[in-house]
Amino acid sequence: MAAFLQTNITLDSIKIVPGRYSSLTDRAPYRIRCAAASPVKKRYNIALLPGDGIGPEVISVAKNVLQKAGFLQGLEFDFQEMPFGGAALDLVGVPLPEETSTAAKQSDAVLLGAIGGYKWDKNEKHLRPEMGLLHLRRDLKVFANLRPATVLPQLVDASTLKKEVAQGVDMMIVRELIGGIYFGEPRGITINENGEEVGVNTEIYAAHEIDRIARVAFETARKRRGKLCSVDKANVLDASILWRKRVTALASEYPDVELSHMYVDNAAMQLIRYPKQFDTIVTNNIFGDILSDEASMITGSIGMLPSASLGASGPGLFEPIHGSAPDIAGQDKANPLATILSAAMLLKYGLGEETAAKRIEDAVLDALNKGFRTGDIYSPGNKLVGCKEMGEEVLKSLDSKVPATV
Repeated sequence: MAAFLQTNITLDSIKIVPGRYSSLTDRAPYRIRCAAASPVKKRYNIALLPGDGIGPEVISVAKNVLQKAGFLQGLEFDFQEMPFGGAALDLVGVPLPEETSTAAKQSDAVLLGAIGGYKWDKNEKHLRPEMGLLHLRRDLKVFANLRPATVLPQLVDASTLKKEVAQGVDMMIVRELIGGIYFGEPRGITINENGEEVGVNTEIYAAHEIDRIARVAFETARKRRGKLCSVDKANVLDASILWRKRVTALASEYPDVELSHMYVDNAAMQLIRYPKQFDTIVTNNIFGDILSDEASMITGSIGMLPSASLGASGPGLFEPIHGSAPDIAGQDKANPLATILSAAMLLKYGLGEETAAKRIEDAVLDALNKGFRTGDIYSPGNKLVGCKEMGEEVLKSLDSKVPATV
């Protein structure tokens, strides 16, 4: 049962459902099975890609939470941990080994930690960890990236915005993920007729690529507050002119959704000036990359935000939007909540296990209600904890039968 999006039908029809190693040749997949009291169990294969920096730390915590939630809901998981990013570069010389790609494609869902770090920054482009992520998205054909940005009442004081501006913010950014300037051709660095180096990237979108991400966004808005803002640069870019034309044409199929358009530079300003105006945002690859990181700081910390990347068929890719934070790696300082919430999105959007997902979401809220905070979201009066202890508190809260209050 893999995550998928069929963009010509509704999300109700879609349902968006269905060990460490020394070398690639001698590793044995690290598997954990969680049993449940129920005689009938659902069983899923989960590919774990810890990656680099704090990735292994947050993945370890999220795996434990996913295992516990599965146990409580009668779900059984087989976890297969594979090298990826800089870790794979160090192991076999490429950021996305063929075996890792195969394991991901054969899984029911993929949970990723983080990639990148200073030690690989000077590598040639094709040997950088980030290229592994781009290629993994391409291999999985995940074109729709869903990034929620919600300011929790418990963390409103952690936002860099005034309380009255940040309070109540709840938006979903739907980003096109495998097209646009990150993948367009021609691309590269060449020498022109004057003997001067020239760098070229191409922003290109075909109509079907715009239509499929727009449908996902309309359906997402329909399930939220019924407002969709399409962000482009149609006053300058031809690709954006087509983007706006296609999105506008589809609006007639969704009369219950209020569609608006906004230039990306204005959207960047409005996210800071009055973020509560946004419900669902749909935009292209590069604009979504930038705006979703901006939105993360409204919530107080990039360490709180999960994401889901889904395609027309096959497994989805679930990951926190934060980076590998090599400066704090191995120090038990990382915030694991974004990865834990990514595991909840994996259950909800990847496997259709909404009850188990809600358990995790409630457990995170309960831990926050009890005052536990990692350093990035700490404020006086709360208890400062590390990555492992935060995970332990979420595990304790999973056993609570009373839903946490927001």
